[in-house]
Amino acid sequence: MSSQPGTSQRSADVRADATRIDEEGGGWIAFAGVMLMVAGVINAIYGIAAIAESSFYVGNTRFVFSDLKTWGWIVVCLGAIQILTAFGIWARQSWARWVGVGIASLNAIAQLLFISAYPWLSLAVFTLDILVIYGLIAHGGRQQTV
Repeated sequence: MSSQPGTSQRSADVRADATRIDEEGGGWIAFAGVMLMVAGVINAIYGIAAIAESSFYVGNTRFVFSDLKTWGWIVVCLGAIQILTAFGIWARQSWARWVGVGIASLNAIAQLLFISAYPWLSLAVFTLDILVIYGLIAHGGRQQTV
């Protein structure tokens, strides 16, 4: 027992505050994980379409470097890493937060470079990446201290 009266009450209040803070950011973390998973699946599907040289993409598109097939492989690899990182985020692994920020940043850049092949999809995935980065940076570091 404690020698000071009310010490157990204060520690219970601190635990309750820590839990409340963790729950406040928990929605953003779950959102970031889901959006990272969605972006990863979208990247995988459309990357496979680019590798197969599908007629889905805008014809006669010029890229900053290389061709549609190369960008397809880049996007497929980014998508696979995003999917794996989403599982790490949901498991509250500390490495997944920073890998998620890094891979979402790389994917945002890749989407801007891929914009000439499919503009609206690239802008949509770019927006998802920005929201993932915000969620992981603003709320990802909050850990429950119970």
